[in-house]
Amino acid sequence: MKATTLAKLERKVRKTMVLLPSRFIVSEYSKGRLKFLEKLNEDIPKETYLPPEKLSRVLWGIKFRSPIMNAAGMFKNGESYEVIAKQGASAYLGGTGTWNERKGNEKNGICLPFAPYPISHSASNWLGLPNDGDEVNSQRATKLNKILDCPIGWSIMSSPDLQGQDKLKYLIESMRLYEKSGIDFLEINESCPNTSNGKSQDNDLARRLRYIKDNFLDQRNRRIPVIVKFSNDTEVRQVPTLLDLLFRLGYDGVNFGNTSTDYEVRRNKIVESEKKLYDFFTKTFGGGVSGRPLKESSLELASRAVEYTKNGSPPKEFHVIRTGGIECKQDIKQSEKVGVSLNQWFTCYFENFSLYGHNVYKNLLD
Repeated sequence: MKATTLAKLERKVRKTMVLLPSRFIVSEYSKGRLKFLEKLNEDIPKETYLPPEKLSRVLWGIKFRSPIMNAAGMFKNGESYEVIAKQGASAYLGGTGTWNERKGNEKNGICLPFAPYPISHSASNWLGLPNDGDEVNSQRATKLNKILDCPIGWSIMSSPDLQGQDKLKYLIESMRLYEKSGIDFLEINESCPNTSNGKSQDNDLARRLRYIKDNFLDQRNRRIPVIVKFSNDTEVRQVPTLLDLLFRLGYDGVNFGNTSTDYEVRRNKIVESEKKLYDFFTKTFGGGVSGRPLKESSLELASRAVEYTKNGSPPKEFHVIRTGGIECKQDIKQSEKVGVSLNQWFTCYFENFSLYGHNVYKNLLD
């Protein structure tokens, strides 16, 4: 069965499925999600969609085909590049990767826990950065045949399994591997709520970013842009301080942001019939909340970042990316209105795919 067919069938039963016992839902959807991603990788579109030329933009000397692309976490190991390129995405983002291979999280007999909240246009996951490791995936990136002028980026993160200086040392090694692979840009994930301890990275942000500056940014063999991704739980008042740090150290952009662990706040956006499942997942696994509940916070953070960038005069080209709750044309228009350079989507991509199949970008952009 093709991914397009599977997605349409699932869409017909999802609102009934979420009324079943919570543990059963999480177990079945966690397994089903992996099977669907395998199918998607094999389901190459027969027709190619190229976004209208007027929607393209050149950032850091790279031509992005439109304002929207996939977010980190969709394609951990370089899968589905041809699928995404032919669908018409602005660019392709692999990862998030870590130096070492990670199997991901398992609890109560459930591997890589995931739960959808379809009526709320949201989801939860507690995946734990499963990936084959940066050495393997950088080799895969080298072998990706770039097609249709679709740029390739990779999301990376210092491994939660490493400590102290090793954590930084091997992050730099990963960045060098991807630089050599020929990809177009890198995104550093500074906020992953889905590791085994359910917490984001440690709070020694400035030291870590300065180490990357000294050991990678200042030694780049080519002009590969490096973007830093923060959480959608970031307080708006923190934006100027974070951007001043990125400006000073020579980073090329910022992304607001990742999934949320502010469960009480996001719970207000979950419809009543799905709160039982939501409460079960967040209390049992924790993890990150994605989709529509993040729409307002991602727009507010990105808007503040654009405003501060315009007034803060970074020493070189710097762009703001928005991730969280992007699901329709109006969201793209709002981002464009405030000056966001690129958008990324995850949960709402799959929702739109269940409606429009491989026309998922065509429907959004035409």
